[in-house]
Amino acid sequence: MRALIVPTALTLCLMLSACGNERPQNRGLDSVHQPVVQRTDYVFDLATSGDGLAPGEAAHLRGWFDSLHLRYGDKVAIDMGDAGNLGTAVNQIANVAAIRGLTIEQHAPVTQGAIAPGSIRVIMSRTTASVPHCPDFHESVLAKFNETTAANFGCAVNASLAAMIANPEDLVQGRDTNDHTVNQVNTTAIGTYYDKVSQQAGQVKSDGTGR
Repeated sequence: MRALIVPTALTLCLMLSACGNERPQNRGLDSVHQPVVQRTDYVFDLATSGDGLAPGEAAHLRGWFDSLHLRYGDKVAIDMGDAGNLGTAVNQIANVAAIRGLTIEQHAPVTQGAIAPGSIRVIMSRTTASVPHCPDFHESVLAKFNETTAANFGCAVNASLAAMIANPEDLVQGRDTNDHTVNQVNTTAIGTYYDKVSQQAGQVKSDGTGR
């Protein structure tokens, strides 16, 4: 059993993103500094027994998810390698992910390292968005008479967008308006939250401290 962190080369610069050290003169109305989207894959190999997980591995998976603070927007996938039928193990992993309001992705990303015999690989992918080099006050706005847009233009708006967007991948490929899985994911996440609140409320009452 092993846990790996695999940074994936999915750094995408949108529009006029300042990815290098150059500071181009912006003669348009687009911001030079655009959100940069990056994905990181976290890998965890679990031991199997028969077609299911080995004893204690489901608990190890829950602890791993807790250590990563699994949240909305993260994606969980399974790579069985060359193993045969591991349907029970897949269902066990899906149940652990479902407790946190997530479903298993249909396609697993390619990761480094071979999967050892008798193991199944769980991959958690997290995508983040940020705006490098913002704020940018390297030039004086008061003395700007060269008919170009200020370097800091758009930094506040784009940084706020990168911080607030629920799924940073939407900045890259958008979202299909006919995709109904969004509502399903939202409903699952909200249901999980309310179930947890109800359980906590019931626990408080059973302790004799509630009313």
